[in-house]
Amino acid sequence: MSRSLKKGPFIDPNVVKKVVRARNNNDRSPIKTWSRASTITPDMVALTFAVHNGHKFIEFLVDENMVGHKLGEFSPTKTFRAHSGKLAKETKETKPTQPTK
Repeated sequence: MSRSLKKGPFIDPNVVKKVVRARNNNDRSPIKTWSRASTITPDMVALTFAVHNGHKFIEFLVDENMVGHKLGEFSPTKTFRAHSGKLAKETKETKPTQPTK
C-alpha cells in the first residue's frame, strides 16, 4: 500500500537535518541512520548513507536512480545462504572434488 499523495513522502526529520548539515558543510562522511522507512529525495543524491539492518550498518552511495525508493531497500536484513531440499543435495553430490596434492 503506497502513501497518500496529499501527505507526501515520509522522511524522518532527523535524516533531513543530517542531509542539510552535510550539504552545507560539504561533508562526505556517511550519514548514520536507523530510519529504514525514509524515502530518498533528490537532495540526498551523491551522499553516503549507513543504514542499520538490525545487526550492523550497511553503507551505500545514493545516485539518481534511487530517488523515490526507501533507505531500507538498500540495506538487506536477511542473508541468503542457499536453497535446501532434494535438488540442492543432488548438485552437492555430483559436484567434482579437487584432488589434493
